[in-house]
Amino acid sequence: MRVDTWRPYPVFALALLAGGSIWLERITRIEDPVTSLEQTGPDFIAHDTRVTGFGGDGAQRYELVAERLEHFPAGDITRLHEPRLQLRGEEGTTTITARTADVSPGGEQVDLAGEVRVRRPGSADTLPLALDSETLSVWPDAQRARTDSPVVMTRGAGRASARGMRADNLFGTLELIGEVSTTMPPRRQGSSS
Repeated sequence: MRVDTWRPYPVFALALLAGGSIWLERITRIEDPVTSLEQTGPDFIAHDTRVTGFGGDGAQRYELVAERLEHFPAGDITRLHEPRLQLRGEEGTTTITARTADVSPGGEQVDLAGEVRVRRPGSADTLPLALDSETLSVWPDAQRARTDSPVVMTRGAGRASARGMRADNLFGTLELIGEVSTTMPPRRQGSSS
């Protein structure tokens, strides 16, 4: 009668082969330096930049100026420091400033943040406009803007505040949203209604 004894050699050889495979994979793994760069910093930096946009008729529609521009390839976002956006429209030139702005891929949307100031001087037909907020999203080509941050707006001697704002046609049509409070100057005596 023959009794087979169990021999550990094949199991030991398989365990050694598996361990060697794991070790070989770890020492040959190459970390992708491009991926880590994309996640940690910009791939392009420029100072004193100016971007100009034109309409289909060749007329200048907007100009975006910044002290510093950084491009982050991870999200294809361009960050601007101390941006100044000038939008040209029928009612004049509207100037928007902020501490920073992120420009979406393709430049369709500009998200401004930090002490956002909108200013448009008055003309013979319109009163001067000032709007202050902490954030503002602007679509220069579509001539739209919006914010969900509190806003304070003055137009001439009138003042209004609200929880948010939507604007079309370069602030030609402006809608204040949520908890709106207004202060209107008193009418002068002798003026008609």
